[in-house]
Amino acid sequence: MGDAGKAVRWLQVTAPQGGPDDLPALVTRAAPAIGATEIVVYLADYAQARLVPLLGAGLVRDVLPIDTTLAGRAFSSLEVQHAVDGADRLWVPLLVGCERMGVLEIVSPAADDPGLEAPARELAVCVAQLLVNRRPYGDVIELLRRRLPMQVAAEIVWGLLPPLTFATDEVMVTAILEPCYDVGGDVFDYALNGDLLSVGLFDTCGHGIKASTLASLVVNSYRNARRCGLDLVDTASSIDKWVRSEHPNLFATALLGELDRRTGRLRMINAGHPGAILLRDGKAVRELPGPTALPLGLGHLSSRRPAVHEEDLHPGDRILAYTDGITEALSADGERFGVDRLLDFVHRALNDRLPTPETMRRLVGAVVTHQDDELQDDATAMFLEWRPPRSPLAHLDALTAAAPESVPPG
Repeated sequence: MGDAGKAVRWLQVTAPQGGPDDLPALVTRAAPAIGATEIVVYLADYAQARLVPLLGAGLVRDVLPIDTTLAGRAFSSLEVQHAVDGADRLWVPLLVGCERMGVLEIVSPAADDPGLEAPARELAVCVAQLLVNRRPYGDVIELLRRRLPMQVAAEIVWGLLPPLTFATDEVMVTAILEPCYDVGGDVFDYALNGDLLSVGLFDTCGHGIKASTLASLVVNSYRNARRCGLDLVDTASSIDKWVRSEHPNLFATALLGELDRRTGRLRMINAGHPGAILLRDGKAVRELPGPTALPLGLGHLSSRRPAVHEEDLHPGDRILAYTDGITEALSADGERFGVDRLLDFVHRALNDRLPTPETMRRLVGAVVTHQDDELQDDATAMFLEWRPPRSPLAHLDALTAAAPESVPPG
């Protein structure tokens, strides 16, 4: 089969000389190196409901739904999909590390040859990295992912967020946020420094610009405290101070956590937030204690410093955190989505062994459907997993199905 290494090297040298608009043509020019006639990039839209083609000159493709197509199955399962109708194409997940971006459509007379999968995956990893690297220099990639106009409040929040998914051999954190185009109050962040994984999930009061500007202050003060080396209690106190200083009549609920990926020791502060849920062996064990502090911005109402809850996780344990927009989502007849429905959904997804990011995508879809596609509040959820090498879950939920080792130069 073709030499993907040669195509990868050529793309890495050539792509930085152009803008984001040039990527489709460059990717197509790399097709012959792996025995393909066409390669088309599809990117997931913000709602992760559709795959949208990034087309070069002369190519015509339709937008594809994720839930009912082979392309969507490649995105959801993170596995290469071969056309079953005799078509000469295969679909390859586009991953940056563990972050799902979309899929590659590779048209080749050898599409049914298993030997094509390895070079296709290698090329897909390169293309995904180029998309991320070139995205800041133009708007074509950003605009392609938008199926509706984005409000300014949502623009602010999406500009704050890290990638939705991050994983190592020991830990994974993945999150999802809805609605995509008019969010304002929810935001999350995480960072791995040495063996310490720090996570924060925040729900600011209000909606629109006021909520998103408060979210911007909260997440940046969180990052500043973390980067200044403050411990968990002082981090919460610092955020509280800045909220009270700049927005004296507002507040934010929060979960602040630190997980030692060597030992599984989890330390957490719950500042007026819904309680996180501990899952073990695919089932909910209990809700973690909370709140252990007042919402951020209201700390002056108590003389007590934030209390830290400590939990020793077992290998394979998961922590599910969420904002009240998940559980308080109301159906047309006034029925809440609720914690029981949330846990039932998560149990079934875990039993089906879905990749964790796919569980999150489907969870938010279920919440949106429950409200007849009209969310009354932001709905955000986050999964934190600890899976040391001795754990049976010490894999990347098929996310390691990225590139094989580079093909050596011929």
